Amino acid sequence: MTTADLLLHPVRLRIVQAMLGYPQSTTRELAERLGDVPVATLYRHVGSLIDGGVLEVVAESRVRGSVERTLRLDLARTSVDPSDDGLVDEARLRAGFLAYLASLASAFDDYFAAPRATLEDDLVGFRQVAVQATDDEWRVVAVTIRDALLPLVERSEHPEGARRRILGTVSLPVG
Repeated sequence: MTTADLLLHPVRLRIVQAMLGYPQSTTRELAERLGDVPVATLYRHVGSLIDGGVLEVVAESRVRGSVERTLRLDLARTSVDPSDDGLVDEARLRAGFLAYLASLASAFDDYFAAPRATLEDDLVGFRQVAVQATDDEWRVVAVTIRDALLPLVERSEHPEGARRRILGTVSLPVG
């Protein structure tokens, strides 16, 4: 299975996104975060992500007669390489992109379903901008954004008041 096949599946993509920002999670915690995914389906896709090296089992413990796994996400394995053979098929790529968009929409629905302050107080926003840039200039922008986020992504201790946030990006040439 290519990395694209592994990561661009709607349920597996949601599992990966549910792990983002957590140093580790149990399968029970994942099931709670993804309450609309049947448990058997969740376990099957967690197994695929473990087999593909995206998730690592860091501990196992007995809980009420079954084994509960504690998982860690390998961030280096959560991106699809643009040269991945799984991206050649336009229909599969489109389906993966739609799964990505659906996962963002689901996170937005979850935000609105929970008690919250205001969009401004919670720093919630979505916007689109268009810029004129060469490919080399755009590579610099992408690296700058990645480098600015990396310290927050990789830290193991979080200051008081830190909240898990999702930043989704889409970049494509148009027109």
